[in-house]
Amino acid sequence: MPIKPKLTRFDLTMIVISLIIGTGIFKSPGEVALRTGSPTLFFTAWIVGGLVTLCGALTFAEIGARYPNTGGFYKLFSYCYHPAFAFMINWGSVIATTASVAAVALIGAEYLNPILLPPSLQTTLGTKLTTTGLVLIVYLVNFWGIKMSARMQNLLTLFKVAMIVVLCLAIFRSDGSTVIEKGVVMASGNPVAAFGLGLVAVFFTFTGYQQTINFGGDVVEAKRNIPKGIFMGIAIVIVVYMAINFAYYKVLGMGGLQQNTGLAAKMASVVFGEVGSKITSVLMFISVLAYVNVNIMSVPRVYYAMADDGVLPPIFKRINERTQVQEFGMSFFVFSVILILLVVSSFGEVLNYAMFFECIGMSVAAMAIFILRKRTKELNNSGIYTIKWYPLVPLFFIAVYWFVTFSIFAASPKATLVCLGVFLLGLGIYYGATSYQKRSLGN
Repeated sequence: MPIKPKLTRFDLTMIVISLIIGTGIFKSPGEVALRTGSPTLFFTAWIVGGLVTLCGALTFAEIGARYPNTGGFYKLFSYCYHPAFAFMINWGSVIATTASVAAVALIGAEYLNPILLPPSLQTTLGTKLTTTGLVLIVYLVNFWGIKMSARMQNLLTLFKVAMIVVLCLAIFRSDGSTVIEKGVVMASGNPVAAFGLGLVAVFFTFTGYQQTINFGGDVVEAKRNIPKGIFMGIAIVIVVYMAINFAYYKVLGMGGLQQNTGLAAKMASVVFGEVGSKITSVLMFISVLAYVNVNIMSVPRVYYAMADDGVLPPIFKRINERTQVQEFGMSFFVFSVILILLVVSSFGEVLNYAMFFECIGMSVAAMAIFILRKRTKELNNSGIYTIKWYPLVPLFFIAVYWFVTFSIFAASPKATLVCLGVFLLGLGIYYGATSYQKRSLGN
């Protein structure tokens, strides 16, 4: 059953925002503060992160306009490189996305557990119960259909952005005496290394928008609406992120940021009292639901593309005709998220692993624009979106992402080796699956 376009430009803009704004912005600034150790490097990392993300958004906007396909992130690699390379990279990217959803659920539990669970369950077990429950709630809602999921996504996203705006207003209630006075931990090593590690956490918070091209088959007038939806969504995210980071620093100070737990609730409690902390924790529930929901919508579309190429079994391509939901693919993804939640118990365990996969996948995907421009020359004067200042924009994006990749390698060689092993495992799975398929057809 082919996928039918049902999503509007507004739907896509809300999806872009939700793919980026999970709950990372309520946790990652603390990681960035710890890794950079100074206000100058802290804000420089966020400014550079926003600029690089904008360059990436412009690059992926043109990719989406030139090559709109369901599961576009996988199809892009298959078309521009090789199906084996496509599977290897997307195998890693899907694992990274799955881990990111698990990480976001863990951050949500950090806010929700104090008001949802009794003190006896403020433990690792309680965290696993909360996170698994959140994922299962969204999973059940998604059975109602892609359009219903999109409507829920629009509502949750608008609510989430409004929540962040309210938090940013905290600085107007701060009289300058509300800063939490704690000793600032200076970064170890040289400033360049500290800056690189800070960018790892920044890009974790900014990443996700590349998955928008997975909805190429779901979007009405995709060649026109995908680039506009990506650009509008990214612009909103950059403004929101800069505002909330300034608010964090203004209210909590560098030392308060480096405490690195429940930043939003902590800021709300400093300015608005205990009630503000509880309200923020409830609103965090909405934010977690939005991020988990948008990934449950997106990732199964990659499975669809893989199954369409015969790499995954045909069941991953099965679509419910009425709801346009990949019921098996969605269930497989949710099971994978829950499995990770049962294994890990902290945000820090996930960050470097997830970002190594993301950096490799996004930089190589951006490189595809050079191949895509040559293979789709007939679209050059057709009115589709094209990048200004090409090729400087994609080259800058690629260079910074490779710098971050090197920073991860230098700081955590073990994580890098594990990730490279996962890539090679994906390559083995591809050739094993295609070899089995050829033998089956031969028989």
